[in-house]
Order: sequence, then structure tokens, then C-alpha cells
Amino acid sequence: MRYTVLPLLLTASLLPAQGPAPAKPAPKPTLKTTPKAEPTSEAARRAFLQVLDAVDAGWFGQPYQGITSVEMQGTLGVALSGAAVNQKVDSLSQGQVKGNSQGGQANLRLRGTYFANGDFRTDLAGDFGNLLYTRRGTRGFLYSKEQNAYTTRVEPPPSDAPRTYMSWFRQTLNDIKAVYIDAPTFKASLAGEETSGGRTLQHLVFNAPTKPWDAKRREQSMAQSLGFWKRGRLEVTVDKATQMPQRLEFRNDEQGIHTRMDFAYGAGNKLQAVNLANSSRGFEGPGWLRLGYGGDGLMSHIAGELASQDKKISFAMDLAWSKTRTPNDLIAIPPAGATKRGREDMEIQLMVGLASKIFDLQRAGLNLRSVAIGGK
Repeated sequence: MRYTVLPLLLTASLLPAQGPAPAKPAPKPTLKTTPKAEPTSEAARRAFLQVLDAVDAGWFGQPYQGITSVEMQGTLGVALSGAAVNQKVDSLSQGQVKGNSQGGQANLRLRGTYFANGDFRTDLAGDFGNLLYTRRGTRGFLYSKEQNAYTTRVEPPPSDAPRTYMSWFRQTLNDIKAVYIDAPTFKASLAGEETSGGRTLQHLVFNAPTKPWDAKRREQSMAQSLGFWKRGRLEVTVDKATQMPQRLEFRNDEQGIHTRMDFAYGAGNKLQAVNLANSSRGFEGPGWLRLGYGGDGLMSHIAGELASQDKKISFAMDLAWSKTRTPNDLIAIPPAGATKRGREDMEIQLMVGLASKIFDLQRAGLNLRSVAIGGK
């Protein structure tokens, strides 16, 4: 990836010094000291910190004070055209097999309650099966309706879980701060300014080179899948007056990710829409995200779509926030008559069923990298 550092604040020190006038000798000059210019890397990090603070206040902030839980309900869908299926079959068989598919799709319905402290209940139903996953404190279970089986070995809650969603959002932004500002992984730089629509826009660049894309690699750990944003190249375009991000462009060559996001705001700097130009491998095409708010200033609806010529992923979720709901409302006992299994056995059975659907989608042209069982 290309990385350019332009030390604008140090340009003056590179210019030749002016000597005394040749007409007459000059007295011995008095040395003058000037304030030391701030390195561009530190200026970029400080500017990005101001952006994160502005996002915290504008996108989240005060309306979520005291909010301890959110209920989400909606749908997720993946659709692939017959042309995508047939093209993939032809490619995989090197032209020896001709596909005759009409396309394929997978749909999922979700309903869940999520507490800021990590307690949750998620009901999933659709083409991937019917699952119930819940945790309260350190106890919980994962239940499969198709297998009529469950396991009580669930992931423990985070040790530093916040109590409210105001703190949860802030903690999420602090995770970004830890990677891009505090850690030495990314090299930061200022990349100039421009004027557009009467606004002054500043460009910030953060770069941490990755390995090149390996098309033969089809499996990776969960940490690699979820941590794609911890390396790569990020350029943020910021409105200097509001400190709000106007555009974000990110790429991680190793993961095959390259996307640009343009942000639109409403009153009070609330995020209203995100338009995406996606150049990620296997999913080149446009996308969008739309948010709706209730009279209380809280997000009440979120919907989005990613589309390419032969593929589309879409989702729509309604949100209901609460200060009074408690974790005691979560179910804590598996359905009567279900068989208890070890976690590894349960995961393998679920993955076998899930794999067939994932492989069908991959053969249809959806460029997914499978997550290794066990997540390490």
C-alpha cells in the first residue's frame, strides 16, 4: 500500500537561510528561538482524538445515560443470482462443468435483548436453523431446536463490562483510540486540507501495512476476522468546524477489504446516513446505512444494504431501549426434554449444518473466509 508523509510544519526549516545585505557589514546577529513545531504524527493523533470525542457526543452521548438494555428485532438476508452461481461453478471446474442454477438465498430472523453489562438473549430462526443463545452473569446455554440439544459451556462475560450504553459506546470508541492513537502500530500523518461547500476539510492518514491478499487461504481465526480494522490504511476526512468525520476510506489488503464511507448528519450532529462505495474482493458495489430516531433522541431503527452485480446482503432492525429491564427477565433454563452436550460436540454439529449453507453461498460467489472451529 502507498504511504506518504508530508511534514508541513517543518517545511520552513528546509529553506535556505538569508545572509546579511552585501552593501555593508551587519552586526553580529542575535539568535532568536521559535516554538518547536508539533510533529505531524502527533498533530494527526490529537486531531483524531477530537474526532472520537465529537462522535461520542454527537452520535451517542447524553441520550443513552442510564440506558441499560436494548431489544432488537429484525431480519438479515443474503441473496445470490443464478449468474453468480453458474460463474463460480465454471471457475471452480475450469470450464468442465456448466452450472444451471436459478440462484440462492438465506434469510434469518433475529430477536434479542442485550444488556450493556454483557447479559443477553438471542433468538435466531431461518435458513441456518433455529437457535437460542443466552447468558446471565457466568451462566447460560446455547440451544438448537433441530438437534433438541444444548450446551451450558458459553463464553464468559467481559470483566470490564459497563453498566449503561452511554458507557458502552464510550468504551467502544476507547478501543479505537487504543489502536489508532495510543499504540505504535499505526503511523499517523496530516495529509493536507481542502475547502468544500464553505467548509474546511482536513485529511488524517493512519497506516499499518498488511500482508498481500492470498486467494488460496480460506480459513482464519475469529480474532483475525473481527480484528481486520487493527491493521491497514485509514484516511479520515474531517470537518474542522464540527470535528465530525465526513468521509472514511479503509483498506486491508490481507483481508481483501477496501471501502469508502460518506457520512450525512441531521440536527445536533446525529448520524442520519452512511453511503458506501465497496471495492472489497468478491463484493464490489454500493451500499448504504440509514438510521431513524425517536422523540427521545435514541436510535429506533437501523437498516442497511450491500450490493454488487450478483449479490446482496440486507438487514433491518428495530431498537427499543430501556432503563428498567433487568437481567432477571432473561430465560435461564433450557427447554424440557433437551439433551445436554459438550461444547465441542455441539459446535461441531452446528458447524456441519452451517457449513453446507456457507459452502453453498461460497460456491455461489460470496467471497467468505471460513472461521476456524474454536476461534483461535
